[in-house]
Amino acid sequence: MVSSPEMQFDNYRPRGEKVAAERKPRKSKTGLLLFILCLAIAGLVVFEVKTSYYQAKFLHQYAKTLTYQLLPEATTAVVYPSYGPFDERHGYSQLPEKLARLAERNFQITQQVAFSPRLQQYANLGFFPPYHEKAQSGLSLLDCGRRDLFSFAYPKRAYQDRDVIPKEIVNTLLFIENREMWTTEAKLNPVVDWPRFVVAGFSQIAEMLGANVSTAGGSTLATQIEKFRHSAHGLTLSIKDKLLQIGSASIRVYQQGEQTEPARKRIVQDYLNTVPLSSAPNYGEVHGIGDGLWAWFKTDFDFANTLLKSPHTAENAVRRGQVFRQIVALMIAQRRPSYYLLKGHGDLEVLVDSHLRLLEKFNLIEPALMSATLAQKLEFNTTKSHDFGQSNVDKGINSVRIRTAGLLGMNLYELDRLDLKASTSLHGELQRQISEYLRSLSQVESARDVGLLGARLLQADKLEEVLYSFTLYQKTATANKVRIQTDSTDQPFDINEGSKLELGSTAKLRVLATYLEIVAELHQKFAPKSVSELYRVDIEAKDHITRWVVDYLIQTRNTNLKQMLDAALQRKYSASPHERFFTGGGLHVFNNFRKEEDKRNPTLFQALQDSVNLPFVRLMRDLVNYSSSYNNDGSLAQLLRNDKDPRREEYLRAFADREGAIFVSRSYQKYQNMTTAQRLELFFNSIGQADHKLAASYRYLLPDESVASFKRFLERRLPDFHADNRQIERLYYKYGPDKFNLSDQGYIARVHPLEMWVLSYLIEHPEATQAQVREASRPKRQEVYRWLFRTRHKNARDVRLKVMLEVEAFLNIHARWVRLGYPFAHLVPSLGSALGSSGDRPAALAELMGIIQNNGYRLPTVKLDELHFAESTPYEVVLAHQNKEAEYVMRPEVAQTLKAALANVVQQGTARRLKGSFKDGQGLDLAIGGKTGTGDNRIVTEMRFGKKVATTAMNRTATFVFYLGDDYFGTLTAFVPGTQADDFSFTSALPLQVFKGMLPILSPYLQRPEPICD
Repeated sequence: MVSSPEMQFDNYRPRGEKVAAERKPRKSKTGLLLFILCLAIAGLVVFEVKTSYYQAKFLHQYAKTLTYQLLPEATTAVVYPSYGPFDERHGYSQLPEKLARLAERNFQITQQVAFSPRLQQYANLGFFPPYHEKAQSGLSLLDCGRRDLFSFAYPKRAYQDRDVIPKEIVNTLLFIENREMWTTEAKLNPVVDWPRFVVAGFSQIAEMLGANVSTAGGSTLATQIEKFRHSAHGLTLSIKDKLLQIGSASIRVYQQGEQTEPARKRIVQDYLNTVPLSSAPNYGEVHGIGDGLWAWFKTDFDFANTLLKSPHTAENAVRRGQVFRQIVALMIAQRRPSYYLLKGHGDLEVLVDSHLRLLEKFNLIEPALMSATLAQKLEFNTTKSHDFGQSNVDKGINSVRIRTAGLLGMNLYELDRLDLKASTSLHGELQRQISEYLRSLSQVESARDVGLLGARLLQADKLEEVLYSFTLYQKTATANKVRIQTDSTDQPFDINEGSKLELGSTAKLRVLATYLEIVAELHQKFAPKSVSELYRVDIEAKDHITRWVVDYLIQTRNTNLKQMLDAALQRKYSASPHERFFTGGGLHVFNNFRKEEDKRNPTLFQALQDSVNLPFVRLMRDLVNYSSSYNNDGSLAQLLRNDKDPRREEYLRAFADREGAIFVSRSYQKYQNMTTAQRLELFFNSIGQADHKLAASYRYLLPDESVASFKRFLERRLPDFHADNRQIERLYYKYGPDKFNLSDQGYIARVHPLEMWVLSYLIEHPEATQAQVREASRPKRQEVYRWLFRTRHKNARDVRLKVMLEVEAFLNIHARWVRLGYPFAHLVPSLGSALGSSGDRPAALAELMGIIQNNGYRLPTVKLDELHFAESTPYEVVLAHQNKEAEYVMRPEVAQTLKAALANVVQQGTARRLKGSFKDGQGLDLAIGGKTGTGDNRIVTEMRFGKKVATTAMNRTATFVFYLGDDYFGTLTAFVPGTQADDFSFTSALPLQVFKGMLPILSPYLQRPEPICD
């Protein structure tokens, strides 16, 4: 019974008890003793129910044995919860699965909590381990110096201090849910309200016996908290569930001592922070009064508490009444939150009014507050903008979140709510400064100060359309640590790791690395041979690389690999544009960037220095010829050397089976672990936008699709393709599945026929294993190769052979590029790949630069150093990243030769504006090298007489991939997406100037003798 207007935990007085009437003595002494015993037991029970004196002692002593400690090693002495919304949201119940997953990804447990034997027994019985559960938790990211980078608290708004909760909220909650909490008994167990519990028990029994009675609820705030947090689905589904809730809550109450007043205050605080309040549209799950106020009414939590703690005045009466009405509504709504908060607004209003009158009647709120509150109506928030996520997180930080989510197999929404602290390799302060610098470049004044306005740079009115991405890595003994990763856009698009862009001449670095690796392989093969043996080496006429290596060894007898590689860079290649190249299934013409380069005949060293196009196109042709020459054992070209050999037929069969199996396996690996839609998307993206290629491959892969589906496909793939229904039908039937064999289909689509067959097989058998696909492909493997040697038309055979040879050669070149970090599953089989037509990714270019910087070793790239789950809980565990051994992917001599050539690009070539810009700690020039590239990605929209006469810009890029000193490397990219790229003509001079403008920010860190994060 409430007796005062400001009733709190310390002002409740229990009602008096009636004195039992005197009873007449029993005649029998036994009966008298039995009566006295019963009376004593009853008195003891009443005393215990009213004071909890004995259970306080027992439960406190037992709770003290339920301990755990953090060990400096992994342990199995821990029992993880199997269900419960709180445990699932914080990740506790998923930890066994996550720990196993992380172990497979090179994370090792360094610290883990171990339960005491008593706590293990207790948890195995189904009880919930007692500990002070967190009011808020969520993902926290630390930088490499253990400074805060990012934090997400859930719920976002919570009471951190139980003494700051306004008395009106406490009184309202206890009046509605648990009035026995007002007790003055110091040791009373607040978990069980005995009168309500007994009534609820009898009603449950009656219902089980078939009686038509309404079941009464016996839950207290303490048991409701256990239910909300730890019971399956947040519900009480059985008597066992209720007993587990009561037992767990009782142990939790007495864990810190026999006195329960602190525990009762904490129960109120935890309930207000925990109570589930349905899911708000565009917000997600709502837990706690604080988030409930914001999600359902757009009321600020701090403002609401300040208002309720303020004296009631005429000025604040309306707003105070609104806030208090909202709070009362949320407390009532928790009984049926999905009904009351989503559609039962009228019923909720009625209940709020009736409760307000009762609160005032029992002096729990001021009459003025009741009147002000009754005068208001609930106004539910209907706006669509909520802060339930982190949409504008810095890109480097977001990349760590994405990486962590991928490691754990969850989405970002789930990740942010985990009880997890992750240590990253990023340098927070440097990350912040570089991010601010890149964003400032959209302002005219900043751009002018950095020198971004002018020819081959930018115009003042176009600055905001240019995006910048920058990444800096630091080489350590065991890994490449990402120190900065950021860009100037707030959009989800990740230029650095999530893009596929034409980065122009940066592809020349990949071509040159492949060339030098081949020279090194040939050196290993031929250097041990004598001059006479070298003269007898049979070399394919078009294999100029092997020819040069053999001639070099014959003429110089110099077997020093480094000197041979230096000499290989002095080979000259013409820059003349007056040659047509058969590539990609047709004749193509390539141009240099500057007309004055057309008459040059530079060495490869000079061509890299000045980024001259045509020498690299010709070098790529040599790589293709080498990859398809007979010196590369088992190639298709070997079969053309002797058409009259009687063993040719047998050899062809063996060759077709062996080589075909290789291409089948490669194709299977390309499309494995994808849905049919993803496989088709990848395939059609790789074949270009020619209507005959798309038509032929579509009709082969999807032969049962209708003309209407075929038309929709072409319209989606070719936005500028305009054809009437008759033309569509003509294409549909021209390339029908019965019109061409598999080899013809591959030739028309300019892909390996076996790739088309594998994709077709996987469409029909999406769950097929690689072994099953290889076995089913046996007849097709023979078919694809044998027809080439039976056709009577030599010219047709030669053209198809050239296409096939080039496709196969690019498969080999692609494998080499992947070894050096190339990120995509496909290379365009065209010499244009030497100039960037196959696309690239800034992060992948940086990985190649890291291999060069690490003297030919590919070190793992690390963003996450440590994961710390469930700190200060019974489930605490710490994992550290265990770096994989460095992978040897490039000969050290090749890496050294490339590094010197890249240094020359800065000293004498296209990046010379950076010469002398960076200094070390002694004021000397810091070693710097790199490669520039400009990409102008366009779609041809009109052709006349085989020439492009109209194109549409897709994007424009300019990139600089670099190394700094002996420890740092990275990339800087300028990017304009979409058709607005037509308005820009900047070159790689732009990222160079932006990089130069970073000098004041980077220099203080690069000049320090100690590591950047110390």
